[in-house]
Amino acid sequence: MSEIADSAPVTTDPDEAAAVLAAGGIVAIPTETVYGLAADATQPMAVERIFTVKGRPSDHPLILHVADAVDLPDVAARVPDTAQRLVEAFWPGPLSVIVSAADSVSRLATGGRDTVAVRCPDHDLTRSVLRRLGRAVVAPSANRFGRVSPTTPAHVAEDLGGDVDLILDGGRCRIGVESSIVDCTVDPPQLLRPGGVSAEAIEKALSRRLAGAQGPVRAPGMLESHYAPSCRILLEPDRMRAQRRVREEVASGRRAELLDPQVTEEMWAHHLYEWLREADGHDLDLLVVVPPSGAGIAAAVRDRLSRAAAGR
Repeated sequence: MSEIADSAPVTTDPDEAAAVLAAGGIVAIPTETVYGLAADATQPMAVERIFTVKGRPSDHPLILHVADAVDLPDVAARVPDTAQRLVEAFWPGPLSVIVSAADSVSRLATGGRDTVAVRCPDHDLTRSVLRRLGRAVVAPSANRFGRVSPTTPAHVAEDLGGDVDLILDGGRCRIGVESSIVDCTVDPPQLLRPGGVSAEAIEKALSRRLAGAQGPVRAPGMLESHYAPSCRILLEPDRMRAQRRVREEVASGRRAELLDPQVTEEMWAHHLYEWLREADGHDLDLLVVVPPSGAGIAAAVRDRLSRAAAGR
């Protein structure tokens, strides 16, 4: 075990992480998307502590994480055909399905709803922890509510300090943006949050079109303002206008920078939250961003940037 300065202990031992969770503690766990703040889903006090540490509204639901696809019926009242097809196509992976919650699922975790979002993360270390624990965990992103999600152990330490009992170090997250969320309790199924699995891939697996998000907030990432750094963000699709805006801001005495990396959409997603954190480190007044175009995971990047821009 090691420590990050002014933070919780750090380990790579799944047995240690499982023991802390079983004892009612909270552990920052790695996934392929972002780091999650995990608690044993069957322990109400531990689940309540997640909301307290994050500063998260109690009616904002959490995602359950399971070790294997065969664990889904343990937390679902029923598994509709839509959910089963998505599980078979994408689990383990960056896709969460919303299903009717089993009676055994705490309504603290669901924000008082009778539905629950579930996913199986594609990270061997965290799945080892879940198998040792023997039950699902709730695991929203391991940061303060509404802020930029963490993709490294250092990000978790920077955000949460000693408010977490243990950080499980699984290295840098491979994908870098959160899971896609599909509500399988409605017809047609709705894409509530774009993420690590593209809408196109989901529709291909289902052989049908998805509907857009409609109705009340019932999953993470549906709020208008989210994923926000401290500085203001301006989205400008036109590169030349973006450059001109930065020059104007600097000439007016404000601290402004341009974020316009010439990289693939996968690299955009992988580094997005790192770049937003760097902007905070530069103490900017304004970050002008030229968002990536196209489909696939670029849509998830644009979604996160739009919500970050709405935050200031």
